[in-house]
Amino acid sequence: MANAKILPIRPEVGFAVVLLIGGVLAGLTARDANLNLVYHYRYLHPSFAPSLLYGCSYWIWWVVVTLVLWRLVDRWPAAFKPSRLTVMAHLGGACVLATAHIALLQYTLRFASWYWPAWSPNGTLYLKSLERFGVELVIYGFISGVCAILHFRMQTQQALVQKLEVERQLTQAQLKALQMQMDPHFLFNTLNAITSLVAQKRNDEAMKTLGHLNKILRTTLQRKAPEKVPFAEELKVIESYLAIQKVRFAGRLEVKIDATAEALDGLVPCFLLQPIVENAIQHGIAPKAAGGSIETYVKRLGDRLWMQVRDNGCGPNGSATKGHGIGIQNVRERLAYFYPGSYEFDAVAPIDGGYQVTIQIPYERTIA
Repeated sequence: MANAKILPIRPEVGFAVVLLIGGVLAGLTARDANLNLVYHYRYLHPSFAPSLLYGCSYWIWWVVVTLVLWRLVDRWPAAFKPSRLTVMAHLGGACVLATAHIALLQYTLRFASWYWPAWSPNGTLYLKSLERFGVELVIYGFISGVCAILHFRMQTQQALVQKLEVERQLTQAQLKALQMQMDPHFLFNTLNAITSLVAQKRNDEAMKTLGHLNKILRTTLQRKAPEKVPFAEELKVIESYLAIQKVRFAGRLEVKIDATAEALDGLVPCFLLQPIVENAIQHGIAPKAAGGSIETYVKRLGDRLWMQVRDNGCGPNGSATKGHGIGIQNVRERLAYFYPGSYEFDAVAPIDGGYQVTIQIPYERTIA
């Protein structure tokens, strides 16, 4: 079942299926009505046309009701969830539709009698009985129930498909992040910096740099995607990455991180800010001859967690615009998965240069 493919139902296909079912039922009803007339009036051979008109009036009505209910459940799914209020509303709507449908059928019978006098259904088609009204209510209940069940089932399946797709993408993103961190250039620059520190007998700094590299690789391997982690844990990886980059830029990189205590306890999707910080280094700061600065601010604003990463690099107009776009798109997709409709994302290039990314997500506190 894990490998089963769930195909969405296209609207035009669903419309065709409902119309086909309605047409078949209309034909069967017309045949039964015609046979009943032949049985009651044995010396009469009525035309099939009025019976077909009656069958169409009976079932095309429910085809239209089905399509309307489907649009309603798609637009207002809460109106189809079981509750006292929704049950009463649907019961009232069913009574109105049943009354209107019976009136339509009565008019259809009179119309058919006018144009086909030989077609006399009196005594064979009962429309004014309580039983007929009950049948109308049952049909409405069946159709509305099927619409609700199919819609919620499709929603569940679509959510599952989206979850599986995002998990696949996040797994790839995790591997990509690991590959980036194990990129020959990154490792070469890091090891070259460590070698230089050892040659200068700055062994403590060399050991710290090795520790930062070890933390990045170990954390990346241990994390499972997708998951949420305390921001304090996410911050440790970012700090280790920036510490290595500071060694690489030999003091030409300034780093400022300002995170409140409440922000450190907040949950964030793993690898959320890391791609943004990496973009700032690779595509903003690295191309500059004089290095630059990266500032990261994180705080709680009411029930929201506010994050901002800002650099004074080349911005999106630099030589690596494509890299900026890929990183930003990945972050957007992950936010849309974890916080559908409840997040804010803003990426701009300030007038004074550089690049700035601001994110707001619902604040979720870490459970101890």
